[in-house]
Amino acid sequence: MTRDSNYLHKVATKVPEVTLVFWIIKIAATTLGETGGDSVTMTLNWGYLSGTAIFAAALVVLVILQIVAERFNPFLYWAAIVASTTFGTTMADFADRSLGIGYTGGSAILLGLVLATLALWRWSLGSISVETVATPKAEAFYWAAITFSQTLGTALGDWMADTTGLGYGGGAVIFGIGLAILTILYFRTDVSRVLLFWMAFILTRPLGATVGDFLDKPVHDGGLAFSRPIASAIIAAFIVLCIVLLPQRAGRHPGQIAADSV
Repeated sequence: MTRDSNYLHKVATKVPEVTLVFWIIKIAATTLGETGGDSVTMTLNWGYLSGTAIFAAALVVLVILQIVAERFNPFLYWAAIVASTTFGTTMADFADRSLGIGYTGGSAILLGLVLATLALWRWSLGSISVETVATPKAEAFYWAAITFSQTLGTALGDWMADTTGLGYGGGAVIFGIGLAILTILYFRTDVSRVLLFWMAFILTRPLGATVGDFLDKPVHDGGLAFSRPIASAIIAAFIVLCIVLLPQRAGRHPGQIAADSV
């Protein structure tokens, strides 16, 4: 006898499962975004506008490839993340410095864009959980939210380091404490996991930004004055090693499918 039945089946997404490995690579990628972006705009002296255009083009290409890909590819995914974080670095610097918006104004505008994107995503699809990122529309919202959050992170990192007077080291400590608090909330409370994820995702960007600035900024500005290209190459190699040596698998979400059983 044959009958039709609908049941929940775990469908693989094209974004990685959120584990400790995810956060390690994410922080490294955000740090690379800072040193890599500064390498192009400052060390090569191509300027913020040119750097923004270059990384915007790379980001668009990589996100399109990510959306049309049939399955999760860790190298493609993290290449798109790095592109979003380098674009975020140059875009925030262009807005804050070249356009004269300032760190406070830039951070406020970008925070509004992040919240608006997440709100529109939730209104359109009913959830902003990364476990639902399995359709082109959801992926488009996902990458838009990521890009705005990366740009916000750069502005927040610069605001914390310069406007508050804490410096790059102090800023890194503050954002590190913030992430530690979120970790405690994750393990000890029932606070929404979706909310905690996006808060952590946003905070890891300014943490990476301040760490990147701490590595490559002059000593008299509170940095270690490392060569930006060398620092970028070291961080990139670390990311590649993590992808190769540490297992990652696609995240999964419940999807409704139809099946025949005998």
